[in-house]
Amino acid sequence: MEMLILVAILLVAMFFMSSRTRKQQRAAAEFRNNLTVGTKVMTASGMIGTVVDVDDANDQVTIESFPGSPTTWLRAAISKNIEEPVADDADTDDAADESDVTAESETASTISPDAKDVPDDLSDLDTAQREYREQQRRDADADGK
Repeated sequence: MEMLILVAILLVAMFFMSSRTRKQQRAAAEFRNNLTVGTKVMTASGMIGTVVDVDDANDQVTIESFPGSPTTWLRAAISKNIEEPVADDADTDDAADESDVTAESETASTISPDAKDVPDDLSDLDTAQREYREQQRRDADADGK
């Protein structure tokens, strides 16, 4: 009985996973079949460009990623639609705020003049450890005298 319930659960899970995959495949095929000139797309290999020609007879799409350099792709290689970001007033306000911060940071530094330089690699680590141990021995000798 338990085995029958387990098999039923697995079959239901497989059904839902396959139906979701079929929906995604149908949506992708519908997108490819409705490509129009001027749509910005990305290929499965990652190339981004604008559709300049759709050849339904040969099932090919011509994409221009750089003006004057068209490339021809199979329709199946088109992966997704690329939406252009819309600039709103909030984006321009952020740019103004960043320039204010930059101007303030040029005049007021948070780094103190006596700050120590920290090496960006471990080449001086042994020397620093040796100097630290020597200083500890000197302090211990001074306390012992």
